[in-house]
Amino acid sequence: MLRGINYDIGTFYRKDELSRPDFDEATIKRELEIIKNDLHCDAVKITGYDTYRLAKAAEFALQLGLQVWLTPAHIDAAPAEAAQHLVECAIAAENLRLIYGNIIFVTGFEYSIFLKGFMKGETIYERLGKMFNPVGLILNLLGLRAGIYRKLNIYLKETTQQIRTYFKGQVTYASGTWEKINWDLFDLIGIDHYRAAYNRAFYNKQLEAYYKYNKPVVVMEFGCCAYKGAEDKGPMGWAITEMVGEKQIVKDAYLRDESVQANYITETLDLIKQEKVYAAFVFTFINPMYKYDANPRFDLDLASFGIVKPVNEPDEGYKGLKWQPKEAFYSLALYYQQMKP
Repeated sequence: MLRGINYDIGTFYRKDELSRPDFDEATIKRELEIIKNDLHCDAVKITGYDTYRLAKAAEFALQLGLQVWLTPAHIDAAPAEAAQHLVECAIAAENLRLIYGNIIFVTGFEYSIFLKGFMKGETIYERLGKMFNPVGLILNLLGLRAGIYRKLNIYLKETTQQIRTYFKGQVTYASGTWEKINWDLFDLIGIDHYRAAYNRAFYNKQLEAYYKYNKPVVVMEFGCCAYKGAEDKGPMGWAITEMVGEKQIVKDAYLRDESVQANYITETLDLIKQEKVYAAFVFTFINPMYKYDANPRFDLDLASFGIVKPVNEPDEGYKGLKWQPKEAFYSLALYYQQMKP
């Protein structure tokens, strides 16, 4: 099984709010070296919006010998706009593949909610609310959202055909577990598969349901935040902040517990290793905008899935970088080291 982690080079989760404003190439290269040498990863899923950033980070990773899973992110775009962006990124990915090989193209992720046009709602947060409120969950369970997935599969078929015109390597998609995807379109099956209170008892059975397609199965994302109770929230662990005036703060009663995140990641890897999984990618390395603070109300890192916590100055951080490892960093490094052949 490939030992992977997600690495974001800058994504617009909200308009005009880039998850990684600065793109210092020396820092990117050093972090990828740490992913390879300190965390013992052999694959990295590089996600973000800007084509230049994606290509540059991918090139650094490929030069280090990491397998790259290039994942363009154009959140809240219209489908046609996202398709054009994917083609631009596919051309960049093919240029790298011709030189280095060892690159896989990920045709976006969870498009039923991350793009406009499949569900009602102008923003990802509106569509998330509709998908996962009690009524939305019932509709999905009863198969009453089949029209959304038919439309999505038509879009993925058209888009994948365009991508394959330019990119000649393997192509996949990172699906939500609720999405009904036509996997005939792709070379590998990719799922964002988080463990939480609602699926803890049948986490592995959900994975096994994908074996029937007789293609490699990849866990594109799994992880949790570092506070008490985050292991139950799974993919929604980030939703613990509120706005007070113009300042984002953490809601009361959330307390840092890095062992929660560390245990979650290694326990989930134990489960994944029991299955026939081709690769698994921890979510995520860092969220630079969610900085650590000793005051829990201002400790935005509590709402981050990163296995490192951002700090203000390089002299506070690991190897002169503006972050410190959390417990999960060390537990993952040990786990992946022990997995190496």
